[in-house]
Amino acid sequence: MEAATSAPTILWLAFAVAFIFGAIGQKTHFCTMGAVSDIVNMGDWSRMRMWLLAIGVAILGAGALHAAGLIDLGKSIYRTPTFTWLSYLIGGSCFGIGMVLASGCGSKTLIRIGSGNLKSLVVFVVLGLVAYMTMRGVLGVFRVNVLEKAAITFPGGQDIPALLTAAGLEAKTAFLLAVLGIGGGLTAFCLAKRDFWTLDNLLGGLGTGLAVVAAWYVSGHLGYLPEHPDTLEEAFLATNSGRMESLTFVAPQAYTLELLMLWSDTSRTVTFAIATVGGVIAGAFAWSMLSGNFRWEGFASIEDTASHLLGAALMGFGGVVAMGCTVGQGISGFSTLALGSIVTFLAIVGAAAATLKFQYWRLMRQA
Repeated sequence: MEAATSAPTILWLAFAVAFIFGAIGQKTHFCTMGAVSDIVNMGDWSRMRMWLLAIGVAILGAGALHAAGLIDLGKSIYRTPTFTWLSYLIGGSCFGIGMVLASGCGSKTLIRIGSGNLKSLVVFVVLGLVAYMTMRGVLGVFRVNVLEKAAITFPGGQDIPALLTAAGLEAKTAFLLAVLGIGGGLTAFCLAKRDFWTLDNLLGGLGTGLAVVAAWYVSGHLGYLPEHPDTLEEAFLATNSGRMESLTFVAPQAYTLELLMLWSDTSRTVTFAIATVGGVIAGAFAWSMLSGNFRWEGFASIEDTASHLLGAALMGFGGVVAMGCTVGQGISGFSTLALGSIVTFLAIVGAAAATLKFQYWRLMRQA
C-alpha cells in the first residue's frame, strides 16, 4: 500500500462518505433497532434484510480490497489475536438494550439530530460522556481490570479465514471461502426475496455497505503511510486508534465532545472519526430539508426522558466495551470477518429483541 494523499484530504473524504451514509439513512429509514423491532412486533424482515445486505456487501467489498492488496484488514482494530469474549457479550448486550431505550443506535442518533430531534441531541451528549468515561475514566478501570481479563488468544488471529487456516485449509482458499460464503450468502439471502427489491431497500442495503467499504479505502489505502516522517513507522493518517478505521459511532461521539470541550488545546485536532460524525449529521440534515421532513421533536414525558438517558448511558458503555456499535461492529467489524464482531452482532440483536418483548409485556400488563 502507498500513501496517496494528505491528512486534510482524508478528513474531507471521510466527511463526504459519512455525508452520503447519513443522507441514505435519512431517506431509506435504515435503522438497526427498527430492523429488530419490525421482526419482533410485526414479523417484517425488510429492514433486517437491509442491514444484512449492508453486511454482505461490506464483506465482499472489503474482501476485494484486501485481496487486491489495497488494504490490509489485519491492521484494523477488529482482527486482534485476543478474543475478549466477555466484553463482546456484555458490551453487545448493553448496547442492544440501550438502543431500544434510546429509540435508536449511535448512527441513528446522529441521523435524527440532523432531522431536528432534540431527544437525540441529549442522547449524543450522554452517550459521548459515558463512552469517554469507559475509555479513559472510572468505568475504564472496570473494563480493563474485569471484563478484558476474560479472553482467549488465537495466535493466528480471531478472524474466520485465520481460524479456517488453523484448521488445515490453505490461506487463500480459506479467505475466499469465508468471504464468498458469508458475504455472498448474506447478499443472496437478502436479494432472493423479490418483495425486497424496492428503491429504498436496495439503496439502504447496498449504499450503506458500500459506504463502509469506501471508508476502509479512504483510511486504509489513501491514508496509509508506510513510513511516517516523524516516527519512521507505518501510520494511518488522522485516526484516533493509529490503525485504519471505517464507520463506527460510539467512540467518535466521545472524541467529538472532547474536541469541542478542549478546542483551545492545539494538540486536539479533527480526526477521521470526528469527521464522520459531522458528515452523518450534515447528510441527514441535507436530505431532511430537501424532502421536507425536518421536524423539531422533544421529550414527551419524564418517563421518555429517563428511558433515553438510561439508553444513552448503556450504549456509551456497551459500545466501548464491545469495541463498536451496530455499524462499528455490526457492519465495519463484520466486514473483516472477525469472530468478535459476529459475537457482538448476535449479542446486540438478542438483547434488543428481549428488551422489545419485555416492553410489549409491560405495556400489556399495564393495559
